[in-house]
Amino acid sequence: MEKTSTDALPLYTNFSEKQETICIFGTGDFGRSLGLKMLQCGYSVVFGSRNPRMSSLLPSGAEVFSYSEAAQKSDIIILTIHREHYDFLTELTEILSEKILVDVSNNLKINQYPESNAEYLAQLVPRAHVVKAFNTISAWSLQSGAQDASRQATSKKENPFNTSYAWLSDSYVALGILGFFLFVLLGITSLPSVSNMVNWREFRFVQSKLGYLTLILCTAHTLIYGGKRFLSPYILRWYLPSSYVLALIIPCTVLVIKFILILPCIDKTLTRIRQGWERNTKFSKSPLNGKTDI
Repeated sequence: MEKTSTDALPLYTNFSEKQETICIFGTGDFGRSLGLKMLQCGYSVVFGSRNPRMSSLLPSGAEVFSYSEAAQKSDIIILTIHREHYDFLTELTEILSEKILVDVSNNLKINQYPESNAEYLAQLVPRAHVVKAFNTISAWSLQSGAQDASRQATSKKENPFNTSYAWLSDSYVALGILGFFLFVLLGITSLPSVSNMVNWREFRFVQSKLGYLTLILCTAHTLIYGGKRFLSPYILRWYLPSSYVLALIIPCTVLVIKFILILPCIDKTLTRIRQGWERNTKFSKSPLNGKTDI
């Protein structure tokens, strides 16, 4: 018999009633993790091993014996070994009679054997009560316990019907679809075979008005993608902006310049220049009525 070296913190301290002894066959990762949880719940745990003297890293407070010695100390035996190593159980048929055998094993492939592991175990030890348990959890889950990330996520109580940010994702998708559709339309109208079939006014409307509308939609699509992260300091890795920020420099510059140019005070002057107006020329005004010559 050997003691172990790993500490186990109890999940509760009310041990007024003496708990039942649990026997675990196998000292692998799953067996050690399950034994640790059993000890934390106040149970007495004994391990069965083929080499008791070589078993180590077991939970503090547990004892390790040979298979036959460990089986005699408990009526509940948990098998944390693979099916390929069940053959030794036939030598323990008398000792395991009327005891509860808990099978936790899983096969590596579906339909790997004609019968399940529990059925095979019942054939080896027909006078024992075989049950299946613990085969849907891992050693990592047992070790993590309450610190598991999945449990931490459930502790954060959020309203499942909260739609305060749902409009962002919907707007992101809608603007992307509209922008892409208009972008394709611009590309089609740029083909010589299509542009030759429309007049100048139609072509100018598509290439100018729809072009700027497409630019606005695609820019808004990228801005919504960034959202709150757009100017957040933690996004600036190595003090460099993200790719979507760099992609917005040119379109935002174009839109700002276009907004300045469509201001009434500037647009009116540009329109007059397009129509041939010149400032401070000798022939800009008629000597008779003082009006500008055209």
